[in-house]
Formats: sequence, structure tokens, C-alpha cells
Amino acid sequence: MQLFQLFSVAFTALRLNLLRSFLTMLGVIIGVAAVIIMVALGAGAQQEIDRQLDSLGGNIFIVSNSRRNASGAAKKAGSVQRLDLDDAAYLQAQVPGIDRVAPILRSEGQVIYGNVNWRTRVDGIDSGAFIARNLQLDEGRVFSAQELRSATKVVILGETVRAELFGEGRALGQVVRINNFNAKVIGTLLPKGQSQYGDDLDDVMFMPLEAVRKRIQGVSKSQPKSVSWLVVKMLDGYDMTFAEDDIKEALRVNMKVPADQTDTFRVRNMSQILTAGAETEQVFNRLLASVASVSLLVGGIGIMNIMLVSVTERTREIGLRMALGATPVDILRQFLIEAITLCGLGGAMGISIAMLATTMIETYLGNAAVIELRIVVISVLFSASIGIFFGYYPARRASKLQPIDALRRE
Repeated sequence: MQLFQLFSVAFTALRLNLLRSFLTMLGVIIGVAAVIIMVALGAGAQQEIDRQLDSLGGNIFIVSNSRRNASGAAKKAGSVQRLDLDDAAYLQAQVPGIDRVAPILRSEGQVIYGNVNWRTRVDGIDSGAFIARNLQLDEGRVFSAQELRSATKVVILGETVRAELFGEGRALGQVVRINNFNAKVIGTLLPKGQSQYGDDLDDVMFMPLEAVRKRIQGVSKSQPKSVSWLVVKMLDGYDMTFAEDDIKEALRVNMKVPADQTDTFRVRNMSQILTAGAETEQVFNRLLASVASVSLLVGGIGIMNIMLVSVTERTREIGLRMALGATPVDILRQFLIEAITLCGLGGAMGISIAMLATTMIETYLGNAAVIELRIVVISVLFSASIGIFFGYYPARRASKLQPIDALRRE
């Protein structure tokens, strides 16, 4: 019997018991859909981590302030030495492998243009931040050396702030009001998206660091050069573990931290944090995919059970076909094709459901989900393999029937 005829017979047999066939396929449908969705979420998470690493620029340390303990008791906030511009300069000069150290002074401000106002973060930066934080201009220019020295009232807008204030209009060259002073927009940034914690990285404005200190935050009499944190970008290929130790040691020396006291700062390897988060999510997704694979096993057992029932119900049909010249191999192929067809259709339905589900997850939940072609192909081949594996025994049992015995069976 030709392959086309075998598939035709298989579809006819499945159509005659449509509800039973669908219920049999259900385990395969759920299993394939669940596995593809879990793998897609894992791939999406990895893609998002890669995007964030690219956004950071790679090889990044964030050095932030922390409280210090002395003799087991935490000192009050005013007595703790904070990171400052001198620490940034010291790291740049003393620690090998550093590409750029960018001090950041964070504040908040109300920005107004026309009848539109928006509250957002205001980061005071120097020229090194554009390299260290991988900030890329969409329009305009970066701060000049003169603007940085003289605390000029100029601003570069993140995409969210630009869109809120100007919509489709042009932002470059416009004057906006920030709290109680006016500032000129000299640039806008390309979108960076969200962080791993869901924060909008584009909801920010950048000004010269001293402009933020003098006009928004205010100058501290005790620590006039203090900053919120330092972004340290290492050269490509430099060992990050050694670099972290070098940064900590240099800061302890420059900040004169006594040996019996804990550090007044924290050094975080952003690449390591993001990678660890990605690995945790990947492990979780693999676990869910393994659990989902059980559905495929259950579906395969269900197919074996139904094929055994089908062989019993169609014993006289098998005997008649053998009497008309069908060989045991023809009977074996016939029932194998039916099992493969069941699993193949179930796999196709599972892929369709997975595609719909991932689209809904991206649209309504905001989670990245990437369905790779190789995963779809593997799922189809795997579901067909299940049909062969679990359909072989019933098919072989059918092929071993004797024509006379089969025809006598009621």
C-alpha cells in the first residue's frame, strides 16, 4: 500500500472517531505547547539579559554608598563618609584595567514644557558617563567641557521624558523649566527599555553634575564633592574578579577606612548579577519544561492505549485486508501511520497554541518570549517519535494476527 493511501486510511479512521481522537491527542497538544512556551520564555529571558548587558556596555561595576559599622553598631548617616569626585579620580589613576569611571549624582525634578509637566529622575553626570553607561544620542550633542565646569543649565532627555513633553514635536533646542530654573535641551537619547526589575531606563534627564548639585540637590557643607554612586567600566577582557578586589582596596585606602571597620561602600558586578538572574530563571524554566514533558509521556501512553483498542475493534478489518493480499508489513505500517498522524496533528495544534500563548504573554504581561525555529522542528519530530514509539507495539500486534482467526473474531 502506498504512503499516500496509508495516510488517507489513517485520516478516515481518525475522523470516524473524532472525539476520541481529539481526547487522545490532548496530552500531546498540552505537552508540546507547554514545552515550547517554557523554552520560549527562557530564550526571551536570555535575550533580555543580553540586551541589558549591551545596554550597560558590559564589564560594569556599580560602586554605591553604604552604612558603616563600628564595633558592631551602625554609625548615624551624617557621620558616614560618602563617595565623592576624588574617589572617582583616584580609581581612574590607580586601578589598572579601568576604561572609565563615571560619577553620578542622582536627584529628582519636575520638568515643564508649555502646559505639560512630568516628574522624573535627574542624573548629574560628566563626560565619562556616556562611555561608562553606554548612553547613545539620538539627536544633539554631549556636554562640553565648559558646560561641565560652569554648571551650565543644559539638559539631555531620555526617550520617555522627550515623548511625554514633546510628543511628535522636536525637542532639540527647546527650553524646559526644571523646578525653578530654565534649561536648554541640547540632546535626546536612543531608547534603552526596561531594567530587569521593570524600571523605565528612559524616564530620566541628564545634566552636568555640578548643575544638579548647585541648582537641584544643594551643596553639602560637610561633603561638597559627594556623589550618589560611581559607574566603573573595565577594559574588555580584564579579569573582573581581580578588578573588584583592586577597586575595593583602592577605595579603602583613599577613604581611609580603618581595618576594624566595614566598608562605607558596596561594589556590585552588574554583569554577574544579570547573568546570575538569567541562570536562575533558566533553571526554573528547564524545571517547568521537564514537568511539561511528562504530559507528552502521558499522551504517548494514551495513544498506545487507544491504538490497542483500535486493533481490537478492527480485527475483522485486519483479517479481511490480509485475505485480500495485505502483508503483515502493510498492517504494521497502517497502524504506525495512524499513531504518527495522531501525534503529528497533536504537535501541530500544540505549536499553534504555543504561538498564540507567547503572543498574549508578550502583549499583556510584557515578558519576552522567543520561539525558535529549531524548537518547533524538534517538537514536531519529537511528537512523531512518540507516535512511532508508543504506536509500534499495537501495530506489531495487529500485524501478527492470522487472517483466519481475525475473520472469525466477533
